[in-house]
Amino acid sequence: MRNPLDPLGPPPDDNAVMDALSAEQQVVLDALDDVFAPMAQLCIARGIRIQAVEDQLRGAFVKAAHDAHPAQSSNRQTSRISATTGLTRREVARLESQPDRSHEPRRSTRSPITELFTRWLTDPALHDADGKPLQLPRHGLAPSFESLAHAVTRDVHPRTLLDELCRLQLAAHDTASDSVRLLREAFVPRGDWARMLVFLGDNVGDHFRAAVANVLQDGKQHIEQAIFADELSAESLAQARELMAHQWRALLEQVAPQLEHLIDRDRESGRAQDQSLRIGLFTWSQTMAAPAASSIPPTPKESTS
Repeated sequence: MRNPLDPLGPPPDDNAVMDALSAEQQVVLDALDDVFAPMAQLCIARGIRIQAVEDQLRGAFVKAAHDAHPAQSSNRQTSRISATTGLTRREVARLESQPDRSHEPRRSTRSPITELFTRWLTDPALHDADGKPLQLPRHGLAPSFESLAHAVTRDVHPRTLLDELCRLQLAAHDTASDSVRLLREAFVPRGDWARMLVFLGDNVGDHFRAAVANVLQDGKQHIEQAIFADELSAESLAQARELMAHQWRALLEQVAPQLEHLIDRDRESGRAQDQSLRIGLFTWSQTMAAPAASSIPPTPKESTS
């Protein structure tokens, strides 16, 4: 009798496959429920059918199995990947013949727009006495938008950067005074659906990568923690959101200039600049499913993977 997970046998029966899963594997699948639910919501909202997602997921499985079992002969590797993923050898061969985009540069590299926006938010020389970003004259010596743009890049004209900031509704140009002011305290490019999806993939993807790396190793590779609190009122939730916005502004103002300094120091020292880092903060709130039965006063809880 063949193992129900053997890809060389007949199509596996779903119940048999579930019975063959270990307790640990079932815990993994249970955890994926919270990952798949918002993914399905996004796909349904944009008319993406499950077949397209499934094919992409199959490719990801093949890539992960390939990385887990390197240095194999071609035929043996195909068989090993087939056994590991549950896909047939023919399907593995088909997926491996498709172009590999995993080695392409990450899409959201340090673009002039994001760097200019971040510097404007975090550079004390570009802030007023209350610590808020200055409204900058478009031309002239520092502090001006032109000098800021030139400090970020000489490859893109300041006017081009200004037009892009305005298009994304991140800044506004006052033609009467010929000055520029920021409209937002976070890089959320309104009206640019594609760019927002890039941020979604990068931010959520790196967060998930950090969590998975910690689970598969000793939990010390990446900082990946969260605080959870329930039994809040709507009024308290509004205050908590403002508190988190303040914490993010403080983090951005303190960390971004130090990271810029580290980058400049690496460049001056001639060290290989081949490492990337993503630091984030997120909040998620929802209505509780049911009132808490316990009379014990709730306390915020910390979770980590």
